[in-house]
Amino acid sequence: MTHHSHPHGQAPHDHAPTRDHDHASTHDHDHDRDHDQAEILDLDADVLAEHLASIAAWLPVTTAPRHIVDLGCGTGAGTLALLERFPDAQVTAVDSSAAHLRRLVEKARAGGVEGRVHTVQDDLDTSRLDLDRPDLGRPDLVWASASLHHLADPRRTLRQVHEALVPGGLLAVVELAGFPRFLPADAPEDRPGLEERCHAASERRHGNHLPHRGADWGPLLTAAGFDVEAERTLTVNIEASPSNAVGRYALSSLRRVRAAVTDTLSPEDLAALDRLLDTTGAHGILHRPDLAVRTRRTVWAARRT
Repeated sequence: MTHHSHPHGQAPHDHAPTRDHDHASTHDHDHDRDHDQAEILDLDADVLAEHLASIAAWLPVTTAPRHIVDLGCGTGAGTLALLERFPDAQVTAVDSSAAHLRRLVEKARAGGVEGRVHTVQDDLDTSRLDLDRPDLGRPDLVWASASLHHLADPRRTLRQVHEALVPGGLLAVVELAGFPRFLPADAPEDRPGLEERCHAASERRHGNHLPHRGADWGPLLTAAGFDVEAERTLTVNIEASPSNAVGRYALSSLRRVRAAVTDTLSPEDLAALDRLLDTTGAHGILHRPDLAVRTRRTVWAARRT
């Protein structure tokens, strides 16, 4: 499963501790970051549930999988969609964030599927994947949504997945075209185009950390030994609903963007962004009737032959 915004706990830290006595504040920072990411992931799952279900339904499976691995599962949007799509399957959910995994288990328990989920806390960049669980067997479907582009060496992980899958097994890679947009191009009225400038500033700061964001994964999958069977791009355009989930999603997302662009945005743009993020002000983003979620997601279905 959040990235926009480093959704699955694989992103490098923006601020590393420099002294031993910073440990407590660093722990609090990590806790807050995980909480913020979990909130965005949950909102993403809520707003984009229909699109996620359509991707799961589209997967070219030849036989219903029994063991699924969700790599970089976040708070469980993909895991729960796959459990719904394949009612006889068990899912091993892998993520580096213990907080995300706890949230996944809570949601699985609430949905009555806790017994079908096994969680594994692991950093895909620093360890060798051990996907062959004795109680589940080798996976016949691996799902990686918005997680591979966070890895320092995704080629290594793709080779490990290819090795772990059963012959004929499927890998589904879902990636974002970029961070979702929420505002019209001419908004806000006092600083038109603000959102695009914010994202451009964020890209300049984080571009070197995420060199694989926006990559064409087809050639990488082929190089790892997979046969790419299908590719599909979904264009997402979801207008705000009475529940205001889109507004809350926009607020949480742009708060994360603001933290990344504080030092690079112009004072005028920063002030305009703060007005949008003001939940009490009349011009805050929660009060805008013109919000929508606009993004694209591409999925590659690759088989181990």
